[in-house]
Amino acid sequence: MDESFSKLKGRFLVMDGPDGAGKTTQLDLLTEALQQAGLDVARAVDPGGTPAGQQIRDILLHHEDLDLAPMCETMLFMASRAQLVAEVIRPASEGGRVVLCDRFISATLAYQGALGIEPQAIIVAADMAIEKLWPDLTLVLDLPSGEGLSRVGKVRDRMESRTDDYHEQVRRNFQALPGCYPAPVALVDAAGTPEQVHERIVKALESHIQKI
Repeated sequence: MDESFSKLKGRFLVMDGPDGAGKTTQLDLLTEALQQAGLDVARAVDPGGTPAGQQIRDILLHHEDLDLAPMCETMLFMASRAQLVAEVIRPASEGGRVVLCDRFISATLAYQGALGIEPQAIIVAADMAIEKLWPDLTLVLDLPSGEGLSRVGKVRDRMESRTDDYHEQVRRNFQALPGCYPAPVALVDAAGTPEQVHERIVKALESHIQKI
């Protein structure tokens, strides 16, 4: 990374994509690269990332006994994000740190969108929950859903346990984000080695920096 990456100071970046696409690995690699470039990095996770958010995350992902309506699911995600923005993301960004968040509104457009919630309804609810603090860039790792789920393994949460058709729709929704998301999105091919994917992410960031 060259000196131009100093322009990412105080920026809010999101890593998203279908289950098993490699978000955690790529967030770790990107964190290391940004730190080596002299930037202070704050990590966030959505849903969760705060004491209140963690309890909401547990409801959303680990209570298979709860039959949550799609809109209830959507609003629980928004509640977690409202707290995450207030407690973690906004203070870190205003303090000059680069914020790297594991999932954000993009995930709701993909996952709850696959349950039938209209994109515009999600965006309107999100705008209120996050008080208009949209990411400066969302990096979407694109991988066939079957390949991603094979990486996840047999122990799966509520979202991961849904049907193959559902996960196919989730991927299509992620691929459609550049046409409907109210903030910049870069689709990144997640096939190949972690190092190859990381190089693609760096190139996407370089392209974004040129527009700042």
